Amino acid sequence: MAVVKRVGIFSVGKVMGAVYALFGLIIGGVLSMISLLGAGARGSSTDMFESIVAGLFGAGAILIVPIFYGAIGFIGGIISAAIYNLIGSTIGGIEVEIVSD
Repeated sequence: MAVVKRVGIFSVGKVMGAVYALFGLIIGGVLSMISLLGAGARGSSTDMFESIVAGLFGAGAILIVPIFYGAIGFIGGIISAAIYNLIGSTIGGIEVEIVSD
């Protein structure tokens, strides 16, 4: 059994940022679809401005949401890694079994 007592703060931040950005891309895609469906449903409306804004929000969700989620994941990963390093050095780390082929 190997024990992980410390982790690289920025490496955890990068990985968590990438994972959360991927989640944000999925959620942004869902928000985009919902928004574009709503814009299409309002296509016969007399207020075209609302339809255009809904369409722009849908397209923007694919860009903005992954960036926001990635930044939050990066910051959360850094904070989590720092807390883990504090606790891991005090009470011990996580035991990991490494098997080689």
